[in-house]
Amino acid sequence: MDVLILIGSESDLDVAEEVTKLLDRFGVKHELHIASAHRSPDKVKNLVARADTEGVKVIIAGAGMSAHLAGV
Repeated sequence: MDVLILIGSESDLDVAEEVTKLLDRFGVKHELHIASAHRSPDKVKNLVARADTEGVKVIIAGAGMSAHLAGV
């Protein structure tokens, strides 16, 4: 996987799906996960740690009105 996409909730899926379409068009391997920095911080930390060990090149973090995810 080259890109990890993290979004804070299902309400952010519309934007994330546009990102996945673009990555698919260019043949970029990616995974999309929903993980809230507020409700599931351990999941966020584990996903980021796994991305680091697996050599992920880019992490795209997105959240709606409560955008703390990118700071984690």
